[in-house]
Amino acid sequence: MNVPSCVSSPRRLFRRLAKKGSVKACYEASGAGFVLHRVLAKDGFHCEVIAPSLIPRKPGDRRKTDRLDAVNLARLYRSGHLTAVHVPSPEQEALRRLIRLRYEYVRYTTGTKNRISGMLRNHGHVFRDGKSTWTKTHRQWLARMRDELDGAMHTGLAAELEHLEYLEIQRGVLDDEITRYAQCSPYRSQVEALCCLRGITTLTAITLLSEIGDIRRFRSPTALMAYFGLVPSERSSGERERRGPITRAGNTHCRRVLVEAAWNNRHRSGADLILNRRRQGQPPDVVAIAIKAQHRLYKKFWRLDHCKHRHVAITAVARELCGFVWAVLKAAPQH
Repeated sequence: MNVPSCVSSPRRLFRRLAKKGSVKACYEASGAGFVLHRVLAKDGFHCEVIAPSLIPRKPGDRRKTDRLDAVNLARLYRSGHLTAVHVPSPEQEALRRLIRLRYEYVRYTTGTKNRISGMLRNHGHVFRDGKSTWTKTHRQWLARMRDELDGAMHTGLAAELEHLEYLEIQRGVLDDEITRYAQCSPYRSQVEALCCLRGITTLTAITLLSEIGDIRRFRSPTALMAYFGLVPSERSSGERERRGPITRAGNTHCRRVLVEAAWNNRHRSGADLILNRRRQGQPPDVVAIAIKAQHRLYKKFWRLDHCKHRHVAITAVARELCGFVWAVLKAAPQH
């Protein structure tokens, strides 16, 4: 169902039902977005958007229709067994879409680079003028290969290189736009505060802010960790306690950028010119939290790296970094 073109029908239904008493409703979060929620809220009706992954389901139930789903949703909503998702403002949702689009362009760029390398490697053309690819020297080599090759190889390589250039230009445009939004109200103060943490740059900070929204809706750092799916899974019974890998539930975008930021904390804590510049003019509480995180995360990584797999250690550092993000946003000015 195309919700934006059908909102008039639910509005008429709610107005008829409102004549008989108070009306409360819910619907599953989907690709339809939050249009229906915003329209009904504007009309003064109570409507919540439900997280589909947290809806209780019977293991033996093999029937699924729209009517049965609606009845089951109504029963669970009345009994209080459903979990509502946070509904962002239209501006916040638009910024979130812009940032996710930027990461999609990064993924497209990586795929194009892999196709170019695979195309040349399959025909025996291997770059040997350096250890790293996609450097200035490597790109000059690709330009020479495009001029030297002929036939179908020339056409395919030229098309891929032109497509790669287009993707990189578009990604640069998106980066400039995202940076501009990060330097404006209401994000600027919080972005600058988050950039005091090692490994967090402007792009990472604005990504976290667009996905988190109001930090006050998370009562503790553990709640934010659970929202990002960074807490360990658990299957305990009686006196036996068994913990597994992280749940991977919730927001995948923030979990990814936190893990990427955690890799920077494997280096020794010390004087850092860039970090010191970022911390100038920031509130003393924020700087104190950032310095504490800088030393603690480094020690935690090397303590775990000696006895566990490095990826497990990085995930643990990302989880603790998430707690420091919560503390910084709590201490930072809101505007």
